[in-house]
Order: sequence, then C-alpha cells, then structure tokens
Amino acid sequence: MEHSDLVAEMVHIERLTTQERLHLARHRRLQQLKVWRQREKEWMRHQTRHTSNKRHIYFSDSVMLLEAAARNDIDEVRRLLKKGVNPDSTNEDGLTALHQCCIDDNEEMMKLLIEFGANVNAEDSEKWTPLHAAATCGHLHLVKNLIAKGANLLAVNADGNMPYDICEDEKTLDCIEGEMARRGVTQELIDETRASIEVQMLRDLQNIASIGGGDLEYKDHQGATPLHIAAANGYLRVVEFLLDQHVSTDVEDNDKWQPVHAAACWGHLEVLELLVQNGADLNAKNKHDETPADICEDPEIRERIVELKTEQESKRLREAQGRRVRRSQSINTRTQSVRRTSIRDKVLTTKKDAQEEARLRLQAQQTYVSGSTTNVPQSENDANVRENTSSETDSSAPPTAVRKAPEGKDNESFLHEDVDKESEETGCSIGFTCLPR
Repeated sequence: MEHSDLVAEMVHIERLTTQERLHLARHRRLQQLKVWRQREKEWMRHQTRHTSNKRHIYFSDSVMLLEAAARNDIDEVRRLLKKGVNPDSTNEDGLTALHQCCIDDNEEMMKLLIEFGANVNAEDSEKWTPLHAAATCGHLHLVKNLIAKGANLLAVNADGNMPYDICEDEKTLDCIEGEMARRGVTQELIDETRASIEVQMLRDLQNIASIGGGDLEYKDHQGATPLHIAAANGYLRVVEFLLDQHVSTDVEDNDKWQPVHAAACWGHLEVLELLVQNGADLNAKNKHDETPADICEDPEIRERIVELKTEQESKRLREAQGRRVRRSQSINTRTQSVRRTSIRDKVLTTKKDAQEEARLRLQAQQTYVSGSTTNVPQSENDANVRENTSSETDSSAPPTAVRKAPEGKDNESFLHEDVDKESEETGCSIGFTCLPR
C-alpha cells in the first residue's frame, strides 16, 4: 500500500473504534504476508533458472588438510589422511601441517601426522624444520617427541641457525644440548655443518670458473645472482671469491635489489663492508626507492652504513677535487714557465750576451792598442784564454774584428750603443714583452 493511500485513509481510521482498528490491522498484516510469500516464490523460481550457470569453488585435499590442521580439527585431518592425502603437503611458503602443529603446540595432532608418515625434517622455504619451530616456541614436550622420532639436531636454516641457536627457553635448550652431548656432537662438527652449504656453493662456483666461459653472474627466476645469494646468507668466502673474479657489485634482481641491499637487510656487516670496498653504491635504490640503510633493521649496522656512506662520499669528493687541482696545476705551470722564459729570462739573457760581447771587444781593443798583455787584468786574461780556445776549436773562422769608438765618444757610450743595436736586431727591449712566436 502506498504512503499517499495510508495518509488519505487516516481520516477514516480516526472514526473507527478500537476493535475495528485491531481487525483492520490484522487484515493488513495478512495482506503483507501474502505479498511476501508471492515474492519469495518468484525469487526461488528465478534462482532455479540460474543455478545451472553458477560456478562452484572446490579446494584440493592438500589445502583442506593444511586448513584443518591450522584450526586443530583432528577428526578432519584423520579423515583426509586415511583418504590418502600426503601428510607433507605444503603451502606457498613450504610450511607443512607438522610445522603448523609445532607452532600451535598441538601434541596430539603431531603424533597423528607422524603416525601417517610425516617427515620430521621437512624444510620450509626458509629451511626451517619442525624442530626449529618447536625450539623457538619453547615447546619442550614437542621437542622431545621430535628428537625421539629422529629430528636433525644440526639442521641449519637460511639464517645459518640450528635449533639450539634460536631456543630461548632454558629447559628446552638444556634438553637439546644434552641430546647433542649424548650423540657426541663437538664444536668442530657444528662449525663444519654450519659452513657446509657455503663450502658447497664455493666449490660449485670454482668449478664454473674453471670452465672457460663459465658465467658467474647467472640469474635465477627472481633475477638473483650468486653474489646476491652469498651476500644474503653472509657467505664471506664466496663473496671474496666472486669479487676476485671481478663480478659486478651493482647488478640488480627483479626488484632492483643489489647485493649490498641483501647484505644490509640480513645484517651481514662484514660482507657489506667488503662490497663497499669493491665499489658497491650505498646510495643505490630498489624499486621502492629504498637504500641499504632504509631496509636495515639492526640499528648498529644502520649506523655503520651511514658512516660508510659518509666515507664513500668524502672519498669521491677528494678524488674529484684532486683531478681538478692536478689539471689546474698542469696548465698554470706550463703557462708560467713559458711566460717566465719569454718575459724575464729571454730579455735578461739577450742583454747579458750583448754586454759580454761588448766587453770582450773592448778588452780586445785595449789589447791591440797597448801592444802588450803584461798589464792586462786577470779577468781579461781569462777572456783571452776563452777567445783563444774558441779560435783553436775553429781554425777556419775569421779573426774577430776590433771596433774602436768613434771620435768624440768614449768606450762606455759605445758599449751601450752596441746593446741598443743588438736589441733592435732581435726585436726585443727592456720595456716590452717578447712572447714566443
């Protein structure tokens, strides 16, 4: 019934008695229910016509097993296991149902999975085993059951940790270490086991390098190179080997991560410093515009990265300034050298030579005029000796002509006149700069 009809009917309803109003209300309610049932029938007919076109969603049994284990539904897990579902089924992270029940502290579920053949040493994508999960959560009774079923006490995860490395519960840690002692595990064996993956990787890369044309920068499906992997895992010996083979330190994976990003993210400071020493750029950014310092979660390592970045930038600035200074000094030195030769040395040398020549001529004149060499000063004798030596060296050269000062001029003015003439012949004078041509 429309709202306008109800408003128009109000005048009539006001005149009705109470019993008449109740009767009218019941009648209207029956009408509403009749209309609702009719609409429901029409909706059902409409749904029936479109049911055949509707797609149903189905999950695989392995997914159902993992989901049932996550919600601790033992009956559903048992039903699926009896159906033949693989107890080691994994999700996208490699996590099995046994990993899940070790995290959730579900001993009954764990025993059921092991009864149906679940692998107690199954590894997820980060190489964590169920014993890693139980140890880090401090579930002592689960740890004992796993050890009794043959769990590997020396299993190493992607971070290089064994179960006892990440166990913080004292009782659980005592249980694991006590079992390790009973099995005769020594520190040497622990170190060898921890380094076994790095050693194997190093051997593989050495074999590749020994083959002519072997590619040490091959990429996996994520674009990561061996240097990325070694930097992420802290394999210092592998990093040193690759750098000795002159692999690139600025190679990027699919997310534009460089090896220095991986070293910073997983906190391997020695690897990071080694990469920086070999030219890695601490200002490099990944696809999210993050530098190695941005993705480093360890505050001490992040502080060290900032120090290395400052040292790196200062070194580059010094090198750039050194190149500019050396270039500037080279140009100025050459210019100053040429300028000194042209302006000072050349003029002074010319003047000195002219004066020396005039002095020698004057000495020769005095020698011929006096006709005697007995009273010649020692300096003039030296000059004569040099002149005679020159004459003996070149006997074919004509004797030096002696010029006398013209009448009315003394020898001193004659000397300066010769100097001026020499300057005119060379085109140089004291008052002008003589530049090289």
